[in-house]
Amino acid sequence: MKNRILIVLTIFFIAPPVFSQKILINMDLKQTDHLKAYGVAYWVLEQGVNVEWLLNYRGGSFLTDHYPEILQILRLRGVSFEEVSAGLITQIYADIEAGNMEVVLLEKTPKIVVYTPETKQVWDDAVTMALNYAEVPYEKVWDEEVLRGDLDKFDWLHLHHEDFTGQYGKFYASYHNTAWYKEQETINEAVAAKLGFSKVSQLKLAVAKKIKSFAHAGGFVFAMCSATDSFDIALAAEGVDIVAAIYDGDPAQSNATALLNYGKTVAFNNFSLVENPLVYEYSDIDVPSTHNPRPRDPRSDFFDLFVFSAKYDPVPTMLTQNHVSVIKGFMGQTTAFKKGLIKRSVTIMAEKPGSDEVKYIHGNIGQGTFTFYAGHDPEDYQHLVNDPPTQLVLHKNSPGYRLILNNVLFPAAKKKKRKT
Repeated sequence: MKNRILIVLTIFFIAPPVFSQKILINMDLKQTDHLKAYGVAYWVLEQGVNVEWLLNYRGGSFLTDHYPEILQILRLRGVSFEEVSAGLITQIYADIEAGNMEVVLLEKTPKIVVYTPETKQVWDDAVTMALNYAEVPYEKVWDEEVLRGDLDKFDWLHLHHEDFTGQYGKFYASYHNTAWYKEQETINEAVAAKLGFSKVSQLKLAVAKKIKSFAHAGGFVFAMCSATDSFDIALAAEGVDIVAAIYDGDPAQSNATALLNYGKTVAFNNFSLVENPLVYEYSDIDVPSTHNPRPRDPRSDFFDLFVFSAKYDPVPTMLTQNHVSVIKGFMGQTTAFKKGLIKRSVTIMAEKPGSDEVKYIHGNIGQGTFTFYAGHDPEDYQHLVNDPPTQLVLHKNSPGYRLILNNVLFPAAKKKKRKT
């Protein structure tokens, strides 16, 4: 891999770009493969070539220098593009300057890592599928690597569908006799014991705190589904036993909700726990509740992306770039976040209109950030245990998956200042 990059860099050095032209990777409805386009942008950055992200211009298009090698990779990956002249480039910049648009310079390749177990899970992860399809490289870590400080090597961390409360997803009622559930218990208990913890909940809390410290020091954390609310619940429950005997051998503290410390959370406030260990739900953060769902019809279930000022709020603008503003909904163990329980410091980026359901949020932690995206799989409305993985080749233009990949490029961005 390193040799290939060096060869390409040498070619770029020997064969300078055509300065009178640039390559526009359009991200509007005319794009043939939106998801692969992100991978091409990442690949270009790997070669040491900058990419301009044109926020709110034709769906958040990318503009880069005109090299034949970039044209070749675009064609190989089936991504549409336009070769634009100097005159058209000037017009593009003028249009951006005049409207709710902005140019953000992407100038580095974020080092990406996914927090996920080595053993195969019985559910798929939308983020790893998106990274694989887009051909964006990443590494993996699990509890031991996190606790020994390996996150310091990376810029961007995704939290696989984890239960940071140590309750194994609260799957006990339905799955405690299955082989995969028993294996999950055995592996987690063994890791906890190896690392000096008497309970899995204590191990997962230590991991959550380490992840929070990673963000506080400047890291970018992205999570979906149960890794969002369970992360905050674990942080709030430090020093409080919220785990029932069926999970760890001793009873939870009574009235545990009253003992929670919301000052330790990053996104949610004043939530109440679902203390019944047989109910498949952590707290009232999730709406609609997975154990008492509202009637939902995938044909009418949508959420709206908010529109931000590209010039004054470039961060949420980057994270909401899309070729449509209304996106079809999808369920998960955590389907959406109850609006009234989201901290005021957190930016809401998408919600289901006419409801208290928030789908997509972003906030700061010290020098870093977190982004929480509710739901399991944007192209599988109700993904169940052991369902086959989504084939993204059938969803090349998925608006829901685009939100994931916006986050992948977000750490590469530096605000560009242009002469006026």
